Parts: sequence; structure tokens; C-alpha cells
Amino acid sequence: MDTSKLKKFAQFARRTLREQISAKLALVRASGSAARREHPESVNRLEEAIKQTGEEQVIERVAYTWFNRFCALRFMDVNRYTRIGVVSPAEGQFQPEILAEAKMGHIDEDMVPPKTRQQIADLLAGKSPSHDPQGEAYRLLVVAACNAWHQSMPFLFERIDDYTELLMPDDLLSGSAILAYTREAMTPDACADVEVIGWLYQFYISEKKDTVFEGLKKNQKITPENIPAATQLFTPHWIVRYLVDNALGRLWLLNRPQSRLADQMEYYIPPEQAETDFLRIKGPEDIKVCDPACGSGHMLTYAFDLLYAMYEEEGYDPAEIPEKILTHNLYGIELDERAGELAAFALTMKARARQRRFFNKRVKPNICVLEKVSFSREELGEYMSAVGRDLFTHGLRETLQQFSEADNFGSLIVPKVVNVADVLATLEAKDMAGNLFLADTHQRVLRVLRMADYLGPRYAVVVANPPYMGGKGMNGRLSAWAKENFPRSKSDLFAMFIERGFDLTPKYGYSAMVTMQSWMFLSSYEALRERILSETSIECMAHMANMVMGIAFGTAATVLKKGGSPESRGAYCYVEYEDIGEENKPVEFPPRNERNLKAAQRRAAA
Repeated sequence: MDTSKLKKFAQFARRTLREQISAKLALVRASGSAARREHPESVNRLEEAIKQTGEEQVIERVAYTWFNRFCALRFMDVNRYTRIGVVSPAEGQFQPEILAEAKMGHIDEDMVPPKTRQQIADLLAGKSPSHDPQGEAYRLLVVAACNAWHQSMPFLFERIDDYTELLMPDDLLSGSAILAYTREAMTPDACADVEVIGWLYQFYISEKKDTVFEGLKKNQKITPENIPAATQLFTPHWIVRYLVDNALGRLWLLNRPQSRLADQMEYYIPPEQAETDFLRIKGPEDIKVCDPACGSGHMLTYAFDLLYAMYEEEGYDPAEIPEKILTHNLYGIELDERAGELAAFALTMKARARQRRFFNKRVKPNICVLEKVSFSREELGEYMSAVGRDLFTHGLRETLQQFSEADNFGSLIVPKVVNVADVLATLEAKDMAGNLFLADTHQRVLRVLRMADYLGPRYAVVVANPPYMGGKGMNGRLSAWAKENFPRSKSDLFAMFIERGFDLTPKYGYSAMVTMQSWMFLSSYEALRERILSETSIECMAHMANMVMGIAFGTAATVLKKGGSPESRGAYCYVEYEDIGEENKPVEFPPRNERNLKAAQRRAAA
């Protein structure tokens, strides 16, 4: 995939959308504006949002919302997942297919409500005064399409009935409109794989990321709202495959020695000796895979492919497999709401590619976006009295307070309560709707417990490219919290995630991550190395030189087995920049050099 064109488009789109929405915002807020007359409630919500977060944040959020939707609609158009092209023209035409059909009197009754259909018909027939009837009619069609997709994908297509619609860009049909550039960048070749969405997101936020790092040079710490932009890094596909093949794939082959799965795992390295100590599974539905920093879902989408092959080997009905994978197997945790939406979208697209009627199932992928939720002491006291104090153990009370800075600590939070699922089920069964004072508290308690449930040690495989952030970039609260909760790995977020990874798994589970290489050498990580060597076995590692991942420092893709034997011989290799070919992957794997070897962990620790 040629990402240079995508990068240029995404950066241009962000600047353009921000400019257009900023101009539209000024018009909407002007005294006596048409929006104030015709949509007073939406304008009031807009003013309230500006008061809470500031004008800049509102512009940023709305700009990204439309970028997200335009890209998603284009991807679905190209792959013919939409019944009619929403942002794409039919072959030989210039205007979006949905508008061309409307001009001929064909408007989808299932998608467009009666009142909106009449508005569109009047605009196109010249019965409704407008300086741009086609543009206005098309805007109504796009909004109707987004609202229709809300039923299948509410995580991405929230209903547009507020200021988001008011701030929608005006020019969508001209040759210089944002949609024209979207179609030019998102070619059929680019849309052949849903990973294009992840690339677009990384490039969209790249300029903001540069701004954050410029601030670091001036000793400006990274605040919670800037952590996502500062730490997003898209993982090259071959590294994703290496990690997933040697964790998820390895687990399956240990349980199913006769499986043919290895035939499709290009980067799988079989163990040197037969293993007897491994996590036993009855079938594919037992395997839970988690990415605790999932970004736009790149690790999970490849895991989907391997899991699909496992279900096929077990003889499952192909029509049932996509739903089973999204329901039972794949879990993502993310700090950035926008990245979490894209991860859910990517998994939904993977499922739709395998099952034509998947949208009708309305399955929501298991993607948890962590958010800060706080309670006052008095509020919790009243709530405990209402639901029963016997439920409120010390661990539960602590857990409810742990998420007051979830936007800062993310997946590194280790819930204090040990039986989250049981407590959650008990509280979900309680009807608090009639208690006006505690109904909101109840919903926030449930929200915390649902997040805590994702953060428990229940995954057979954890796989991630965790965020990188050294102590110099951490804000004061994050730095102090890291020292208190992760004393062995406090020097960088990636090292803390290494520890968190194998805490999320049971005995013999796998944690596979690509991280900076420094944990292997620096004295500040000595205690972390001791824990890794005493509690896990290194099953395999690909040590990578500067620029192999497109970044100016060395990295390591490592697969750890919790409770593995230090006598086991792990497979190690070294990948240099010169080993990477034109397709951004090694020409040969493992590369042939003096550092391609197998060694026992105990010897390495001596």
C-alpha cells in the first residue's frame, strides 16, 4: 500500500475540515442566524459544549467526526457494502450515486425518513428556495445515510441530530470538495484492506503529534487529552503477524497438533522441543485475545483471520463464525475514543467481508474505550445504602475510585475488586430508574465495572504495540502514579505495559508486544528483567535495528509465556534496515545472520 498519498490527504483533510467547520461555527453562532431560528436546541447544545471544552476542542471533534464518516462511507462504497454509493459515483458518473438516483426520483425509503424525502424532492424540483438545492439535498441524504448506519454501527455512526449536522461542511460536491479528495486517495486498491483506516487515522493526527513533541522540547508535559496523539503508532503488518502467529497461532497448534494453521502463518517459528505445559482449550470459543492499547485495531483484525481459520478447522458453519469471533474471542481496550471507534469499525468490516448479512446481526465488537468517572464520598455512601452495603467490599469501593483519572492511566489500571463479573451482574439486575437522585450514579457505577471487567486477568493471549512515553514527557500525576504502581518499569509507558501484559493472562497465557529495545539493556529496567526471567519464558524475539519500524530507534517484538520454563529455548533473530524490502517487510525471515539463534533463557540470564 502506498501510504504517502494517504498521508498527504489525511493531513490536508484535517486542515481543510477545521477551517470549514470554524467558518461554519462563526455563521451558526452569529446573532440572528438562520440556525438560531430554525434549530435553537442544537445551537444551545453547541454553546454548552463550547463552554465545557472550549471552541478549539469542539472544532477538532466535529472535524474528525466528519472525516471519520466520510472515510468509512467511502470504504464501504468501494467494497459494495452500501446498497448505493453514498459518497462515490456510479461508474461513468460524476456525482455521488445516491444523489444521482434521487434526481431521478429514487430515494431509499428504508434509509430516508418521509419528511426528509419530501424536503429532498422539493429541493431538487425547485419548489424549496435554496442557493444550492443539489448541495442541500445531498447533505440531507448523507445525514440520513449516517443515521441509518447507526443501527448496525452505533459506535461510529451516532445519530446526527445536533450541532454536528449544523457544522457539516457546505461544499461536498465540487471538484475541490473534501469528498473529491477522499475518493482520489481512497482508491479501490487502497480499500482492499481495512488497515487503510488505521493508516488514515495515524496520518490525520500526525501534525498534532508533531506539535506535542515540539512542546516536549520546551519542557511542556504531555497532558491526558494529548496522550493519544503523542503515543499512536501504526504497526507494520509483518510485525503484527509475527506477534500473533507466535502467540495465538502457537497456542492453537499446541492444542491441535494436527492443525494445518501453520501453512498460513508466514512468521511462525515452531518450538524446538515438544511442550507439555500449555494452556488447555476445548475449542476456539475458549480463546480470548486482548489488545490493551488497540488503537485502530490492526492486531485484532489479523487475529480475526487466524481465528476464522480455527473455527473452519473445527467445522463451524461459516455463517456463524464472524459473530462468534466478535462475541467470544476479540477484545480491545483503548484510551482514545476515536481510535476505539475505528477498531470496532475495522472488526465489523472484517466480519462483513466474510458474511454478507452480518450488518443485520447488529453485533457490537468488544472494544472498551476507557473514560474517567469520579464519585464523591457522599454520593457513594448514599448509593451503598440504596443497593445494599453487603455488596460494597473494600475492593469494590477502591475500584470505583480508580477510574477518576482513567484518561491518564488507561489500561495500566489494575482493578482492586476480584469478582467484577459477579458484582456487575448483581448491580445490573437492580432497577434504579425510579430513584431520581441515584439513577445517574448507578449508570456511572455500571460504567466503571464494565471497564474494570475488561482489565481483569482472563485473556489467553495479550498482543499489543503499547504507547511509548518516557518519564520526561509524563505529566506530574502520571509520573507519581507510575512510581507507586509500577516501580520496576516506571521509566516508560511501554515497560509498564510489558508488566501489565502478563498480568492480564492466566498461567501459560501469552503476552506478545513490540516495544522499544531499551528494557533489555538499561540498568533502570534491571528489576523488570528479573521479573520477566523469573515469571515468564521468552518464546521468541525479533530484535530490530533503527528505522525497521519507520522510527529512529531500535525495537523488539517479544512473545512471553507466563509461567514458562526458563529451560525452554527461545528463538531470537536480528532484523536490520537493509533486510526490509520494497513491501515494507523482510525479504527473508528470519534473516540469515550470526544473531539468528535459539538459546535457553537460564543461560542468557547467567
